[in-house]
Amino acid sequence: MNRNTTSSSSPVLERRRFLMASAGTVAWLAMGGFSSTAQAAAAPHVLPTLPYAENALEPIITARTIGFHYGRHHKAYVDNLNNVVMETEFADLPLEKIITATAGRPENTAIFNNAAQIWNHSFYWKSMRPKGGGEPPAALKQKLEGSFGSVDACRKELATAAVSQFGSGWVWLVVDGDKLKVIKTANADVPLTTGMKPLLTIDVWEHAYYLDYQNRRADYVNAVLDKLINWEFALQNLG
Repeated sequence: MNRNTTSSSSPVLERRRFLMASAGTVAWLAMGGFSSTAQAAAAPHVLPTLPYAENALEPIITARTIGFHYGRHHKAYVDNLNNVVMETEFADLPLEKIITATAGRPENTAIFNNAAQIWNHSFYWKSMRPKGGGEPPAALKQKLEGSFGSVDACRKELATAAVSQFGSGWVWLVVDGDKLKVIKTANADVPLTTGMKPLLTIDVWEHAYYLDYQNRRADYVNAVLDKLINWEFALQNLG
């Protein structure tokens, strides 16, 4: 379900449909889960801890959305990767090496998708912080002005890319050569596979915002940029 058009259904009905779809997605991702507690304990990949409490981003993103997004979707990618990567040549590799080794290999699509989505989500949580937004640190601001003309121009480019991404995907601020740029990727794709260095990201899969904003993706994106975006995290990645 990836719509950006106004729905004629009531918000209550749309929310029920979303919850049903989310449950189906989680069930699909978790198929073939661990057969025993011992096997789960031996899994090489674990769900990273959130960098803040589930309600810390309210009212922009509610604890309910974080609960579904982190506690179900993100966790399901971890569980599913541990299942599909077993007994493969990638079983003992760290997450980033799994991503780069399986990118563009159709026979390893399931491994890539789950590994990349674990990485993407972990990066997304750190790309936001309570009481974020505002002016970037001076060193990052200088770099943004050199690449986009102004911080506001960068914000606008991020917002435009996020709203115009058709279907599911991600919008990124990245380092490409000696410049910063905004790119968007579809589904699980990540800039790591193209030699670009991510600084921060915004998740535009519907499950990232639908419980709070329904089909109003632009409102979600602008709220994240104005109130939550973690410029300090971007600066750390720039160094």
